[in-house]
Amino acid sequence: MTARRHLLATLAALAGAASLCLPAGAIAAGYPAQPIRLIVPYAPGGPTDIVARVVGEKLGQLEKVAVIVENRPGGGANIGAEAAARAPADGYTLLLATAGHAINASLFPKLGYDLMRDFTPVTTLTSGPMLLVTQADSPIKDLRDLVARARQKPGALSFASSGNGASTHLAGEMLNQRAGIQSVHVPYRGSGPGLTDTMSGQTSYMFDTMLSAMPFVTGGKLRALAITSLQRSPLLPQIPTVAEQGYPGFEAIAWNSIVVPAKTPAPIVDQLSRALQQILASQDVKDKFAAQGFIADWRSPSESRQYMQSEISKWGQIVKTAHVRID
Repeated sequence: MTARRHLLATLAALAGAASLCLPAGAIAAGYPAQPIRLIVPYAPGGPTDIVARVVGEKLGQLEKVAVIVENRPGGGANIGAEAAARAPADGYTLLLATAGHAINASLFPKLGYDLMRDFTPVTTLTSGPMLLVTQADSPIKDLRDLVARARQKPGALSFASSGNGASTHLAGEMLNQRAGIQSVHVPYRGSGPGLTDTMSGQTSYMFDTMLSAMPFVTGGKLRALAITSLQRSPLLPQIPTVAEQGYPGFEAIAWNSIVVPAKTPAPIVDQLSRALQQILASQDVKDKFAAQGFIADWRSPSESRQYMQSEISKWGQIVKTAHVRID
């Protein structure tokens, strides 16, 4: 009996060693053969969660497996990212990464993961600019007027944000740096309170996502001064960009992407990328994203990596120059 157990153990070890020698294409041939977990490092119901559920449903239909959206909020979106980084690199755990993770790379001194080292980008999913808004009856009529008033009285103007270190905060710091002004940052716990105080004139202006700000602009409660994409948005084509109002290259984009743990076999990454390209090309998905203020924005894995690295570098420079810290 002992000899039999020894023989079985030897055969199992040889089989395991043989599987390691299989080409990546053979390993991925049966993929996916079980449910896929999509970790969303934010609470249910927000725009990122909505994007994840739209994509998860379509991916499940296309690949004929269940895609389970798992919300892991907390820690500035770092808790979910850390959980994904520790997952097996087998294609069955995906992370919905955002611009917030690119910011976190320089904002948090000690992270339990490295976005570029511990993950392989699959594709971007969506991108969407922010709006620069002020009180509807504010004397500030456009961006040039805002900058002129801020330069005339340094520190007299203030800008709201959805929280210290958020993209809404760093967009304001970017404008401070690019325009050479000294507006005062006023952080809030979320976009809602910041927009409310901007509407009442308690704060002078705010950068916020189109999803949050656009209803107040179209409803006449806020005035949009600029949009933070390099080109005007088809959703609000009458709003000029920050770039065209004197600050070339100014861009602050809220984006969502899919990444997988590093060392996930390339054939699996490519299969996921192709599937997501097909999903993002469908009109119903584009319409659902547009309702959140996003456009579908597929990029190849290599293009996604380059974009994410450029975002880490850009926001890292803003964080460093503005001396942004998390309390």
